[in-house]
Amino acid sequence: MELILMEDVPSLGKVGELVKVSDGYARNYLLPRKKAVRATAVSLKAVERERHSLEHKQDKLEQEAQELAQKIEEISCTVAKPAGEEGKLFGAVTSADIEDALQGQGVSVDRKKIVLEEPIKNLGVYTVSLKLHPQVTAQLKLWVVKE
Repeated sequence: MELILMEDVPSLGKVGELVKVSDGYARNYLLPRKKAVRATAVSLKAVERERHSLEHKQDKLEQEAQELAQKIEEISCTVAKPAGEEGKLFGAVTSADIEDALQGQGVSVDRKKIVLEEPIKNLGVYTVSLKLHPQVTAQLKLWVVKE
């Protein structure tokens, strides 16, 4: 049976793909859970229209992410934390601290988009990656100074 997927199904396909599955799998799993619809001329046209609108939205989101990335790469943020004599922090700089520092600069970014490979536990200058969109990554210059 040929179906059009309405949501991503692991090991089968992504949204909008035309797939061929067994009748039982379609009747008992995919169709009742609204994960797919039968492939008819009407449903194919509807999926194609929806795909075009989704692509347009994704392009717009990517454009906005590009603009935000340019703005982020032009600034640098400073985070002040209490530290010991050897430059070791009492604690660590977290993504929430970086989010607050960015908001102080007038840039709003969700902390889940901030990528820290390892916790920042020393004073110094760091480059932090921000994954703004699947295709857009920005680099932020972060200064960690003693409070």
